[in-house]
Amino acid sequence: MSTSTLSERDRFARRATARRIAKLPAVLAILVVGLLFLIPFFWMFSSAFKPEDEIYRWPLQWIPTELVLDHFRRAWDAVPFGRFFANSMIVTAVGALLKVILAVFSAYAFAFLRFPFKKVIFLAVLGALMVPGHVTLLINYITIGNLGLINTYAGIFLPGLASAFGTFLLRQHFLALPKEVLEAAELDGCGHLRRLTHFVLPMAKPAVVTVALIAVIDEWNDFIWPLLVTNSVQMRTLPIGLMFLKETEGVDQWGPIMAGTVLVVLPMLLLFLFAQRYITAGLAGATVKN
Repeated sequence: MSTSTLSERDRFARRATARRIAKLPAVLAILVVGLLFLIPFFWMFSSAFKPEDEIYRWPLQWIPTELVLDHFRRAWDAVPFGRFFANSMIVTAVGALLKVILAVFSAYAFAFLRFPFKKVIFLAVLGALMVPGHVTLLINYITIGNLGLINTYAGIFLPGLASAFGTFLLRQHFLALPKEVLEAAELDGCGHLRRLTHFVLPMAKPAVVTVALIAVIDEWNDFIWPLLVTNSVQMRTLPIGLMFLKETEGVDQWGPIMAGTVLVVLPMLLLFLFAQRYITAGLAGATVKN
């Protein structure tokens, strides 16, 4: 092997090592930030299984000496957790499904259809991203009240069905799809609905899953609007149930409160871990196009 080949390999190895060293500060920063986010989750799960005295021990007792499941029983019995869970499941399933359907159809229209004032309307959709949700609470409450939907499932999920972010993300992803496939489908006589269901959605699966996951998390974690629009315990959702649990158990009973929080957080955490690869692909595929 020639000396020149060895020197080239040495230079390549040195450049690779230099690149790894240059990335080291960024990697360390990500690890530190990730650790800061994980510590509260670890403490929540740990406290849910600790004996009561270990929660308040100093120095901190991070690992339980024994697993205690009684906190979950107390949390479940203190408030109608089963009813709250069912309400959250219904509101999340129906609300997220309708939100994704509307986002898909509106994004397809903005990406592939021609209609008057298309760009102006899309700019209005982008403008909706800049409006805080709390600004619309009053007008939404008046509207839902006039429709007679106070203290109903429809009253909880109807005001949030229009997803400006979902429409924007899907529209950008649809525009990045290979035009040759869609043109071939059009030449074969496929209408818009068949093009959407047989070609666009399968190719845009990561983006659709991303929008669906965001919609599910938004519906599941929503607190202010369900609190305003419902007035009976039987219609409350899980985030409001945690507030009731705290009032029932008292601020010093953190074992049942942490156990209740685990019951609320765990479904979304598992869903996120399952769908995270789709989220990465969905966000990366939404290239900006006009």
